Amino acid sequence: MKAWIIDKICDLTSENHPLKRVELPKPEPKEGELLIKVSTCGVCHTEIDEIEGRTPPSVYPVVPGHQVIGTVEQTRGTQANIKPGERVGIAWIYSACGACQFCLSGNENLCENFRATGRDFNGGYAEYMVVPGLYAYPIPDFFTDAEAAPLLCAGAIGYRSLALAGMGVGKRIGLTGFGASAHLVLKLIRYQYPQSGIYVFARSPQEREFALSLGAEWAGDTSDKPPFLLDCMIDTTPAWEPVVRALECLKPGGRLIINAIRKESIDKEYLLKIDYPRHLWMEKEIKSVANVTSQDVKSFIRIAAEMQLKPEVETYAFENANQAIIDIKQQKIKGAKVLVL
Repeated sequence: MKAWIIDKICDLTSENHPLKRVELPKPEPKEGELLIKVSTCGVCHTEIDEIEGRTPPSVYPVVPGHQVIGTVEQTRGTQANIKPGERVGIAWIYSACGACQFCLSGNENLCENFRATGRDFNGGYAEYMVVPGLYAYPIPDFFTDAEAAPLLCAGAIGYRSLALAGMGVGKRIGLTGFGASAHLVLKLIRYQYPQSGIYVFARSPQEREFALSLGAEWAGDTSDKPPFLLDCMIDTTPAWEPVVRALECLKPGGRLIINAIRKESIDKEYLLKIDYPRHLWMEKEIKSVANVTSQDVKSFIRIAAEMQLKPEVETYAFENANQAIIDIKQQKIKGAKVLVL
């Protein structure tokens, strides 16, 4: 089968072909697993974190990709009620131990043995992949394959971020960065909290314009100040500067959610240190988002179908996987990027 692999850590500022095109044997499902024929796979900034070594694969080479849509071709004794021919999605969560205190409480995203699709096991940048049956999710007919792919990470992690933010009716929320996840969060907020104010911070004028077109009340640069202090903020950027800037925009008691698996190094031109009185005083909070749970994925897919959410999607031919990665690195983003086989 055709596939793209990561076989080493590299710097994307000088490397334009970080993924290597290879032919691999078609995988065989083990007991409890499904064989999936992949149709589309979302492209995520986490792939950049894998390539550049901030969350490196546990084995090399590895097939990346964790927003996978495909058709079940074969089952091997799985407990999940999924049959051959059914369309399913596979998200970042590939498996967890199922027996620790976190798994038993529904927080398997915190499990010490959490394993990630496309990092610890081969993912969706390939014609086929295998996955434990418990971590494959039926996809409603309402979505095309390309529309469904971003729901599995950009959507699910955004859903978790919004829950952790403590959002409520009438509150004002900020979104820092406006790529795949943030644009879905904006649509979700408009659906769940239609009377709330949404304030978007983005470096790109195109992203700010895009945010306003989707219903943001205000959009400015990362360094701009909104017209009001905000109740909560969600940061979806790979950099540290927006985190420090965001803290300055929070009300007393406000909460900042960092929706990023890893952060890039502090910009050399921006070596701000957190100033306690300005950034954290008055019971402001910072909370990170760690992975997603299977329930996050299931819940967001259900809500997305209920609200008839249509992600903004830019598709790439499978052969152009490297270009999709580079475009995200260079912040050429509008909505979500998806590889189509």
